[in-house]
Amino acid sequence: MKLASTLTAATVLAGIFAAGISTMTSQAQAGPEVNGMKAVTITRKPTPGATKPEFTSITVLPGRALLVQQITAYFPGKGEVNVLAEPLGNLEDSAKMLNEKDTPNGDLAYRLGAAFLFPYPNRIRGKLSADGKTLTTEWKGHTITLPANNIGTQPGAERHAMHGLILKTPVTDLKVTHTAAGGSVSGVIHGGDFNGHWLSKTDLVITVSLSVEGVDVSIVAHNVGTEAEPVAIAWHPYFNLPSGDRKQVRLHVPGSDMAQVDNYDNVFPTGKILPVKGTAYDFTAPDGKALGDQFLDDNFSKLESKNGSGKDGPIVVTITDPAAHYGVHIEGLTPNVKTIQVYAPPAKNFIAVEHQFNFADPFGKEWGKMDTEMVTLAPGASTKWHVRLKVFVP
Repeated sequence: MKLASTLTAATVLAGIFAAGISTMTSQAQAGPEVNGMKAVTITRKPTPGATKPEFTSITVLPGRALLVQQITAYFPGKGEVNVLAEPLGNLEDSAKMLNEKDTPNGDLAYRLGAAFLFPYPNRIRGKLSADGKTLTTEWKGHTITLPANNIGTQPGAERHAMHGLILKTPVTDLKVTHTAAGGSVSGVIHGGDFNGHWLSKTDLVITVSLSVEGVDVSIVAHNVGTEAEPVAIAWHPYFNLPSGDRKQVRLHVPGSDMAQVDNYDNVFPTGKILPVKGTAYDFTAPDGKALGDQFLDDNFSKLESKNGSGKDGPIVVTITDPAAHYGVHIEGLTPNVKTIQVYAPPAKNFIAVEHQFNFADPFGKEWGKMDTEMVTLAPGASTKWHVRLKVFVP
């Protein structure tokens, strides 16, 4: 599937500027190259006299599966605020790190900004190869061989697969579009069988859109092969805490269950699902709970939608920074989002919130016969994942 004729970023942007886009509210700029493709930034000016927060820019990396490097928003009386944490300080330093220091699998991509994860987020365990580079697991009698690209830091930590197979993949069919109030960037990944690591062939259409009131990110996955395949989709955004005072930041997660893990180094699920009510992990109150010094790297499930149905309506996680008079809603808009992973180390000024289809280690025997929420795509079938961001003043 193609969204547009094949164009380079330079060609697209040259056409945009030739059409006089510089006189419009929304503009596009080409940034430094990452993995052979220029970063793309779409910006818009705040509405004159705006009384509510508005999104003002998105910066994406087409050379890294449209990784969202930064999002900015305008808050009246305050100015522009970075919505995503920026550990390296700016786009140029991020580009340099990814170009010069990354692993062959692209693992530094999920340590900044917001990387897209496919065909699995989180961890997968399996039998390690003799050289330690790959592992094997099984799905419905089929063997799957994956890069063993992650390991904890403690003695005895187990090498495992982590965060999918597109971290270093450039998009094709790049399309940059504009409206008076924003714009979008989209691209296609013809993933094939991901160098023999997956069971069928998959095409992905990834889209990132900017508007006054929201930033939308979506992936549509198409099985273009001849075999059924399990897939899961997620996003790995690190949300900024503008005040820098993490302890008073409040988090709302509408999940009444959580997956028990062995420890916070491996972070492997034990197969037990525990209720959060009455524990330190209960973030279900409408106004959330202050983080304090609590460490989180946990998977929440039994999610309640905003309209209270548990089935329809968005799955909304809210981060509120009272000291900064700042808040962000992260809305899961597709019903196949079944779990939310939250990563929030006390020493860092961010909260990572991942709306994902599945539980961690979805092929693991620890789950028994439980449905771990991987979506089975038959040949010719498609599935969609969609998340929207909104900013507000608490």
